[in-house]
Amino acid sequence: MILSPQPTGPRSDFLRTLSERGFLHQCTDLAALDSWLCSGAGTAYNGFDLTADSLHVGHLIPIMMLRWFQKTGNKPIALLGGATSRLGDPSFRDTSRPLLNQEQITKNLIGIRRVFERFLAFGDNPTDAVMVNNSDWLGGLNYLDFLRDIGPHFSVNRMLTSESVRQRLEREQSLSLLEFNYMVMQAYDFHILAESCGCLLQLGGSDQWGNIVSGVEFGRRIGGRTLFGLTAPLLTTTSGAKMGKSVSGAVWLNADRLSPYEFWQFWRNTGDTDVGRFLRLFTELPLGEIARLEVLRDSEINEAKKILADQITRLCHGLDAAVPASETSRRIFEAGEVPAGLPTVRLPHSLRGAFPLVDAMVVAGLAKSKSEARRLIVGGGVRVNGRSANDKAMRLVDADIQNGVIRLSVGKKRHVLLQPV
Repeated sequence: MILSPQPTGPRSDFLRTLSERGFLHQCTDLAALDSWLCSGAGTAYNGFDLTADSLHVGHLIPIMMLRWFQKTGNKPIALLGGATSRLGDPSFRDTSRPLLNQEQITKNLIGIRRVFERFLAFGDNPTDAVMVNNSDWLGGLNYLDFLRDIGPHFSVNRMLTSESVRQRLEREQSLSLLEFNYMVMQAYDFHILAESCGCLLQLGGSDQWGNIVSGVEFGRRIGGRTLFGLTAPLLTTTSGAKMGKSVSGAVWLNADRLSPYEFWQFWRNTGDTDVGRFLRLFTELPLGEIARLEVLRDSEINEAKKILADQITRLCHGLDAAVPASETSRRIFEAGEVPAGLPTVRLPHSLRGAFPLVDAMVVAGLAKSKSEARRLIVGGGVRVNGRSANDKAMRLVDADIQNGVIRLSVGKKRHVLLQPV
């Protein structure tokens, strides 16, 4: 069931686009899937659990897969895991996810729904996207009936060979019955969408391969239905580091979790060797233009990075947010100004009597801990209002406030405005 390229390449627009842009990793039956997609508009889904009130950069590849699916004349389904979020996906995790209550899940659903509205066109037309919640069918299941009707179609022996489960057991780390059921729930989702929506394809990241294959096999056993699974590679940088984290934490897709400027700056800081790959994955620029940009070298590659940052910020936050983010960066790094639009953090209390710089750095997200803040200060990488700050005992005082804020910087690229309450 591992992807094996066809001699002439995919014929369907969707698979050809994914192949050219670097999305294809594994597929249960590439040739049959290609034929199905060539026969007319198809329906595919990707699932997203509601573990936070925003998705992050790590979700962008599956989101872009759904976007390309729609742009090539097909119907995408965004499945929100209102029910499965209560279990927690054990895939490639060392520990169980914290269990969420219904209030948290509802709050997270509202935040995540906003992301999809920027990337997909929803409506009533044949290829318009649909958003569904698996709590609609999983929430009312009778456990005994479910075990009797669905249980016989799953082999525990087979489930134990799943890579995510096997790794947890080999490390002798606990895997609860709650988590073990996750694979069954995801397979049941696929079955329901196939029956109700004619959805024959599940998309996902490579960490979902075992769960997706279980769904394909379950569909064959319970209904004699041919289903397909397709995954994209795990998002990593050329150095092998997992993508999606900044120094201050996750790179969120909602502006209330991460400002458009910080989002833009994250992409502007892409490594030289990753620019071409990221332009293919995260923008809709023509491949010829990407080929021109990715061969730029030295200072010229920075222009390609700005284009990458502009394009993905427009997709995620809109033109009205992308343009000011780009202009803010230009004014900081090229004109040496301190423009409005920088991330602003309100200090938790008044500056009267002084506020420790190390505490301010942690509050601003420029250091993960006070000890890290001290190392940065002693190392000479911290500036207050553009002036070097080398004293780890330094306190910010009222005199440091300029136009209502204090500009705190680490290195040349990280800036935050502190706004006293």
